[in-house]
Amino acid sequence: MKKLLRFFITLLVTTAVLIFINSRLNASEGYSGENTLTVYNWGDYIDPELIKSFEKETGIKVIYETFDSNEAMMTKIEQGGTNYDVAVPSEYTIMKMVKKRQLIPLDHSKLSNLVNIDKRFMDLSFDPKNKYSIPYFWGTVGIVYNPSMLNGKKIASWEDLWDPDLKNQILLIDGAREVMGVGLNSLGYSLNDTNRNHLIEAQKKLETLMPNVKAIVGDEIKILLANEEAAVGLTWSGEASEAISNNENLDYVVPKEGSNLWFDNMVIPKTAKNIEGAHQFINFMLDPKNAAKNAEYVGYSTPNEQALQYMPKEMVNDKRFYPSPELTKKLEVYENLGKKNLAYYNELFLQFKMYKD
Repeated sequence: MKKLLRFFITLLVTTAVLIFINSRLNASEGYSGENTLTVYNWGDYIDPELIKSFEKETGIKVIYETFDSNEAMMTKIEQGGTNYDVAVPSEYTIMKMVKKRQLIPLDHSKLSNLVNIDKRFMDLSFDPKNKYSIPYFWGTVGIVYNPSMLNGKKIASWEDLWDPDLKNQILLIDGAREVMGVGLNSLGYSLNDTNRNHLIEAQKKLETLMPNVKAIVGDEIKILLANEEAAVGLTWSGEASEAISNNENLDYVVPKEGSNLWFDNMVIPKTAKNIEGAHQFINFMLDPKNAAKNAEYVGYSTPNEQALQYMPKEMVNDKRFYPSPELTKKLEVYENLGKKNLAYYNELFLQFKMYKD
């Protein structure tokens, strides 16, 4: 009996010790406490020096975790488990997260640096009055091309992709909205079109582009273009900027018919435990000098209008990545199409890829 009693006492003591150790580990990893902040962002999407500066300025320890897709990020937040205080989803994902009640409304009174954001990028359809999100980076979908591989030929329109001289010279990013968008925009339709006849028409037109398509690829597109494995590529402006930095022969254009205007915004997920710290972090990133430093490191376009004065002139004057208001008016933000319509986009895109095979 005494042996049994000692066993249970030992078990209770061991359990108590493990619980204590676990609670200390959680606190040190940012899972609880006012002195920690867990940030969930895309990989290599912030200047590490800014995290150190924020920690020094506020005394808050930052735990930085990364995701590689909006869908993976949403699933992780929906499951709970980790108390993410700040996340950086894309615009259409923000609409989904609001609908699923995964976000906490922002207190704008705690975001004094919000005035620095360009008004063009505020109060957009995916988050009216920026109730749940604040712009972090923005960009476009367009065409990277290598004039030296095209006998000096320039590209200005989606229709230029159908030039017979581009046979087996085009790389497409592996994205249903982006590729279907080429077909839709070239026909004068909206990137958010849900008319089945229009979508089928766009797919059929894309099939006629196939002789010019060399491959449908992922993130490696910037490397392939920089290495001159193909003369033309459909990709995001950030990827284009990186490719150009590695090959000065490359150029980038947003087609004159229009294209996609994308955003990655900072939000506070429902999992947040340090809401005050989350507001401090967002406001810190909105400081013009911090935003400028971040934009130079990441290479994407900053929505922070006041940050531009602290950035190299060659960056902010580059109309390829900081297009004029006249052009941005022609650009469309992806809307949440709903499961049914998105599934149809994916179905048509899959058929298109099978057609390529």
